Amino acid sequence: MSGRLMPCNPQEIGSLFLFEKLTPEQLGRLCSEGRVEQFEPGPVYTEGDPATCFYVMVEGTVVLSRRVGGDDVEVNRTSQRGVYSGAWQAYLGDRVPQVYNSSMRVTEPTRFFVLPAETFAAVIRDWFPMALHLLEGLFFGQKSTQLAINQRERLLALGSLSAGLTHELNNPAAAAVRATATLRERVGKMRHKLAIIAQGSYSPEVMANLIDIQERTAERVAKAPTLSPLEAADREDTVTDWLDDHGIPQGWRIAPTFVQAGLDVDWLDQVAAAVDEDILPSAIGWLNYTVETELLMDEINDSTARISQLVDAAKQYSQLDRAPFRNADVHELLDSTLLMLSGKIGRQIKVVKEYDRTLPKIPAYPAELNQVWTNLIDNAVSAINSAGGEGTLTVRTALDHDRLLVEFRDTGVGIPAEIRGRIFDPFFTTKPVGEGTGLGLDISWRIVVNKHHGHIQVESVPGDTRFQVLLPLAAVEEESE
Repeated sequence: MSGRLMPCNPQEIGSLFLFEKLTPEQLGRLCSEGRVEQFEPGPVYTEGDPATCFYVMVEGTVVLSRRVGGDDVEVNRTSQRGVYSGAWQAYLGDRVPQVYNSSMRVTEPTRFFVLPAETFAAVIRDWFPMALHLLEGLFFGQKSTQLAINQRERLLALGSLSAGLTHELNNPAAAAVRATATLRERVGKMRHKLAIIAQGSYSPEVMANLIDIQERTAERVAKAPTLSPLEAADREDTVTDWLDDHGIPQGWRIAPTFVQAGLDVDWLDQVAAAVDEDILPSAIGWLNYTVETELLMDEINDSTARISQLVDAAKQYSQLDRAPFRNADVHELLDSTLLMLSGKIGRQIKVVKEYDRTLPKIPAYPAELNQVWTNLIDNAVSAINSAGGEGTLTVRTALDHDRLLVEFRDTGVGIPAEIRGRIFDPFFTTKPVGEGTGLGLDISWRIVVNKHHGHIQVESVPGDTRFQVLLPLAAVEEESE
């Protein structure tokens, strides 16, 4: 948008704080190469458009806004003479994208001194060569510092996750090793028991019956029902009595294994009817080893499946084998993060998932969203621990107009009203020294707002704190940072 051209008065331009130290010759150059324009209420330039001009307000009122999702969020409103905006990074040339980083509008007739971006860059180079080098160093140094800080925060999170993942992997791995050692022993005993049976003068039909019973017993193990502790105790008593009545030694040791495998008195009656009475004790012992080996193989299968699940969750969390930007299911991301953090969350904190599974996939950077979830869950766990260590973390997803809502609600100590406005500031933390960098929420804010064009907000009272992340359902053209 262009305004109405007006005379450029070097004396008036020199009264603006940005130019008050310039010589008359320099002010004359500004007026000859720049211009004064008056804009009526409305937009002056739009975020994301090529940055062609540097604006310095002479008089009036300006409003600056940033695009967050589909909304324009006001970030500054002022009537102070001399404030400037627009192509202020022109001195960096093509080393950074030269676009407007915000939108500017005026709410009343407003006069600006306007310099073309090329002229602004030229006068900076000509008049302030030392300042130019300082500004360049500051700009790129700040970029490098921010990258280093981001990497440090990621490494801290990775260290915490690695410790938790190692702990989680150790349990099923140790269980698999124990079960394998026990399985080897049981198979040896089963071979010994089979040798004893084979030494008897049993007909092929009897041996065939034993093999058939073994196979059907293995099938029963695979379909064993889950019993309550009371039901299991009652059935163990009944099975123990049956074994004692049939002269099976140490029936009380065998009964719990049979009950766990889903075997009952009716099944034992079928076994007794299928074999001669004199070999029943050996047959029961052989079937006991069969059941134990099946249960041990189930345990090994469950343990290795758990390990595989954890490895898959780690891959899902890190997104190592995925495209950096893609359509993602936030529920998969949330589940992988919760699984990765399960060791840190602990058993005293109840996790409740209130997912709306009908929500669509959204265009996102999944690995970076996982970092947001990690930071918010970590804060929730800390808040609950500060409130005594027991509580509930609720993760909810829902549709909020044209955005997807992910809410983390905890029953922790809450965030005092006087610091609520600062929690997204870099390096601000309420954690004890050594326990927090103060960067988690700052990084989360930039990932959600700058990277995904979304919004993040918090509502908090003691016992009910809710961090809400709102993400657009459709792709938004990525802005430069």
